[in-house]
Amino acid sequence: MRNETERVMKRRKLPLRKFLTVILLLLALALAGLYILVGKAYEKLNYVQIPSMASRPMERDGVVNILLVGNDSREAGDDGRSDAMILISISSRTKTIQMISLLRDIYVDIPGHDGNRLNAAYSFGGAELLLETIEKNFDIPVTRYVQVNFEAFASLVDAVGGVDLELTSEEIEYVNGYLVEYNILTNRPQGTDNMDTSVSGLVHLNGPQALAYCRNRYLGTDFGRTERQRKVLTAVIKKLPLTMAVNGRELIDQLMPNLTTNLTKQEAFRLSLMAGRLLSYQLAADKIPQPGTYSNATIRKMAVLQLDFEANKKYLKEKIYGE
Repeated sequence: MRNETERVMKRRKLPLRKFLTVILLLLALALAGLYILVGKAYEKLNYVQIPSMASRPMERDGVVNILLVGNDSREAGDDGRSDAMILISISSRTKTIQMISLLRDIYVDIPGHDGNRLNAAYSFGGAELLLETIEKNFDIPVTRYVQVNFEAFASLVDAVGGVDLELTSEEIEYVNGYLVEYNILTNRPQGTDNMDTSVSGLVHLNGPQALAYCRNRYLGTDFGRTERQRKVLTAVIKKLPLTMAVNGRELIDQLMPNLTTNLTKQEAFRLSLMAGRLLSYQLAADKIPQPGTYSNATIRKMAVLQLDFEANKKYLKEKIYGE
């Protein structure tokens, strides 16, 4: 009787083992396919190693910090100025993705140089010095960056089908103004993509229009400009999952050649594996300096923002690490 029972149990376990084997095989194939896809996409971007940071981990204390650098060059590389600096923090501790703009006029200590505006660090020593400067002044470990140029930003917005945002008629006028330069640089006829200045409210922006909208620093100074950048990025990020599913090849082909990063292929693969759970994370956007933690000043004839660094460091720790 006992032997018969054991034989029945073994027969029952056999289908289960086969089922688990099939599941594991499918999972392995899916991971292999994902690795190949990530590899093909990775081959199209521009990898630049930063030796001083290569041995440091991408993730620390449950947080991945990646600095998104938008520069005003029209080609990939470290030329041009850092027109935008946004710290992307993916935190498994707080289950959030933070997009925190670092205003370029913040007066900081730059290693090996005199004090200067934050974006001067990029001009002096590229992404490496900019990362070192941010870590030194804000006590946030950030060793990875992705640099996006004008063409990449416009292509990204176009790849997701554009974005819908609330604009005032005055903002639309500035969009048309910035499009003048963009059309010259891209050899497009003047007037291309100009918007109707008689309308306002919810409007649809394509890539060049969104780029022009983000470059405006005359309405609300740099605080207003960085807020516009975060609005566009938030709208783009929300549309990315569907775009990758239905239009992934076009997105990769248009975007990747215009990106420069020190993320390795293995790190890119790790980030892709995180994509599923990141969909459940809360997306938040803010800026440094925080209200009431800075003052306007003039140093060596430069208009700068002098910060209460302790207050801003405390804010960053709370938002990113939940401390």
